[in-house]
Amino acid sequence: MGITRNEPAGPQDAPGPFPAGPFAPEAFASARFAAEQRLAVATVREAGALVRARFQDEYDIQPKGDEGDVVTDLDLLAERLVVQRLREHYPHDRIVAEESGTLDGDGGPAAGPRRTWLVDPLDGSNNVVIGLPAYVVGVALCVDDEPVVGAIHDPVTDRTWSALTGCGAYGPHGRMTGPSGPLAASGPLLAWTQGHAVARDDPAARTLKSALEIRSRRLLQLWAPLLTWSMLARGDIDGFVGYRAEAIDFPAGALLAAEAGLEIRSLDGGAFRGSIDGPDTDRSFVAGRPQDMAYLLDLVRRSEALDHVP
Repeated sequence: MGITRNEPAGPQDAPGPFPAGPFAPEAFASARFAAEQRLAVATVREAGALVRARFQDEYDIQPKGDEGDVVTDLDLLAERLVVQRLREHYPHDRIVAEESGTLDGDGGPAAGPRRTWLVDPLDGSNNVVIGLPAYVVGVALCVDDEPVVGAIHDPVTDRTWSALTGCGAYGPHGRMTGPSGPLAASGPLLAWTQGHAVARDDPAARTLKSALEIRSRRLLQLWAPLLTWSMLARGDIDGFVGYRAEAIDFPAGALLAAEAGLEIRSLDGGAFRGSIDGPDTDRSFVAGRPQDMAYLLDLVRRSEALDHVP
C-alpha cells in the first residue's frame, strides 16, 4: 500500500456542500478528493457525537471472536450512521465496515479506478467497555488500494485530524509534521499494535514486543490504533510498530502519518507494500521520521523476532 498523490479517480457524483471550517484547510479546497475529505470529516464528527452522548449510558456488549474482542451497541449505531452518509453521497462506491464487512455499491455506472471506503466506527471498543475514554472514529477512502482521504475524530476531546493525499495532514492546531527534536538519550517513546488474529503466544509478536519494551523509554499499547497514528502525526510519540495490523484502520492512519512527513517501512526495512485486501502478514510495519528510521529498524532487527515473522 503506497500513498497516492492527488491523481484523478474517475467521475463520481459530488456530495452536497460541507462547511470548510477548521477541518478543511485552504490547501484542501480545490484539490482532488476535497469533497470526499469534507464528507469524511463531517461524518466522523457526527458519529463521534453520537458515541460520546451514549458513552456513560447502558448499552449491550457482545463478544466478537474467541480472543476477547467485543462489539457494542455504540459500534453498531455509529457504523450505521457512517455507512448511511457515505451511501447518500457515493452510492457506487464499495464500503468495508468493521462490523458489517464488505458492502458493494449499487451497481450503477462508476467509471475509473475502484473506490473503497474503510469504516472503523469505534476504534477502542474494549476501552469503552471498561470506561477508559480512549477511542476514536475513523474513515478512509482508498482508490485502487491507495489511501487518498483519511479522517479521525476523538469524541472525548472533540479533536479531528484529517489528511488529503498530496496536501498534508491537519489537526486543530494546523498542519502536522510529526515528532521534532532528537530522540531522548533514554530511548524513543514507541507504540505497539497487533492484529486481532495474532495469537497471545505468537512467538514473533512476543519476542518483538518484549525487545521493544526493553529498548524504548515507553511502549504504549492503546487498543486504538487510529488514536496512536494521530499521536505519531502530532509528534507525541517517536515511532509506531505494528505486527499483522488490521486492514480496517490502517489506511486512515497511514495516510495521516505519510502526509505529516513520516515514513512507513516493513519490518525488514524494505518498502511497505501491505494492502487492504491482502493478508495481514503483509501489514507488519515500522513508522517514524525518516531520520530515525535506521535506529528504529535496528531495534527491530536486534530483537531477532524477524526469524519468526512469516
